[in-house]
Amino acid sequence: MTTVGFIGAGNMGYAIMKGIKCSEKSGEVALYAFDTYQEACVRAEQLGAKITADAAELVGSCSYVFLAVKPQQLDEVLGAIRSEVTKNTVIISICAGITDEYIASQTVEGAKVVLVMPNTPLLLGEGATALSRSDSVTDEEFKFVCEIFGSCGIYAVVPKDKMKEIIAINGSSPAFIYLYAQSFVKYAESVGIDVQAATDLFAKSLIGSAKMITDSGKTIDELIEMVSSKGGTTIAGLEKLRAGGLDEAVQECCKACTNRAYELSK
Repeated sequence: MTTVGFIGAGNMGYAIMKGIKCSEKSGEVALYAFDTYQEACVRAEQLGAKITADAAELVGSCSYVFLAVKPQQLDEVLGAIRSEVTKNTVIISICAGITDEYIASQTVEGAKVVLVMPNTPLLLGEGATALSRSDSVTDEEFKFVCEIFGSCGIYAVVPKDKMKEIIAINGSSPAFIYLYAQSFVKYAESVGIDVQAATDLFAKSLIGSAKMITDSGKTIDELIEMVSSKGGTTIAGLEKLRAGGLDEAVQECCKACTNRAYELSK
C-alpha cells in the first residue's frame, strides 16, 4: 500500500485526492491529510483520508507528501516537517514559483521533489497539469505522480526552468478565460439576451473550440480561417480585437504572471 499525504486539503488538495479515489490506483493508495481548517479535514475524511494531528505526523507516515498550500505559507510548513523528511520522502509541491532547490535547502540535502502546476478544472476531472522533477526522483516515483494527475485530467512534463513560465499557460489561465467569457456575457445582457442562455451558449462554444484545437488536426490559424468568411461578421469582430491590442494584452498578462512567480520564489 502506497501512502500519500496532503498538507493542505483545500480545493486543489481535495481535487487531487478525489482523482486518486476515482482512479484505478484507489485500492493501492492510503490517503492522509492535514489542514488547519476543520471543514477541509471533514471533507478529506469523507474521501477516506486519515486526518493527522499535525503536518509532521503526516510526513512521518507517508512516502509521498503533497504541499498543497499557498507559497506564503510554505516556510512555516517546511519548518514544521523538516525533522520528518528523509531522502526517501517524495515531496510534491504545487506552490507557484517555489523551486526544488529551495525545498531541499529547507528540508534535507538532495530531497526528492516534484514540482507541479495544476489548475482548478481538476475539481471536475478536467485538469491540465505541468510537472517537472529533481534529479533525485526515480523514474518509477515520477511515473506514480504523473499517473495521479492523469487520473483527473491531462499532464505534460516541462523543464524545471520553465515551471514559472508555464503558470500563465495552464495554472492561471482559467481566470483569464473566465474574464474573457464575462465580457461576452455582459455584451449579451446589454442587447437584451438572457444571461443564462448566453452563458450556456458561450461556455459550450469554449468547450467545442478547445476540442477543435486538440482533435481536429488543424493549426489555430487554420481554425480561425474556418470561421472567418471574407467580408463577414467574424472578420469584422476579429479586426476590432486586433485593433484593440488583444495579442499584446495577452502577452503582457502572461509576463506579469511570470514576473510574480519569480518574485514569490525569492
